[in-house]
Amino acid sequence: MHSTLNDAALDQLFRTARTYNAFTGEVSDDTLRQLYDLMKFGPTEANTTPARIVFVKSQEARAKLGPALSEGNYKKTMAAPVVAIVGYDLRFFDKLPVLFPHTDAKPWFEHRAPDNLAWVAMRSSALQTAYLILAARALGLDCGPMTGFDNAKVDAAFFAGTSIRSNILVNIGHGDPASIFPRSPRLPFDEACRIL
Repeated sequence: MHSTLNDAALDQLFRTARTYNAFTGEVSDDTLRQLYDLMKFGPTEANTTPARIVFVKSQEARAKLGPALSEGNYKKTMAAPVVAIVGYDLRFFDKLPVLFPHTDAKPWFEHRAPDNLAWVAMRSSALQTAYLILAARALGLDCGPMTGFDNAKVDAAFFAGTSIRSNILVNIGHGDPASIFPRSPRLPFDEACRIL
């Protein structure tokens, strides 16, 4: 039997966690490995786990990323301790003999139309981005996810010659409370949900 997390843990993961626009501190490579080792256990369709992540830390990598950012995201992203480029591998099915060993799942995907494959990969990598955010929060970090960037430029700079395409960027570090806006409203249960 699992027990409910205590209020402090629920606050850290959800209720008081926020999207930050400025960060302080550093994030070690070891912490990034811990983050991945947590997020990788989140479920995806047929355990496809299509997310491929580039953790941008160096000035050289930042210089490659900068031209792809929208004007509103440039300064905060260049200043973040780490930027996770979460992409998705369109050939994710090549890993299924290892990732889904109890049956031959590769044929389920390998002959699908490219649009359908992209949808499957993007959907599951978006799930994995959410797991990345929760894993970061569980490790005491804060995040600023965004889609305000030129995917084609990111793909050319970081994934050229591969079957990987960019999906979402996530700034990671220790959030500066002065950088957040008042929390925006959320829909109440009765407006967003039905129990049938």
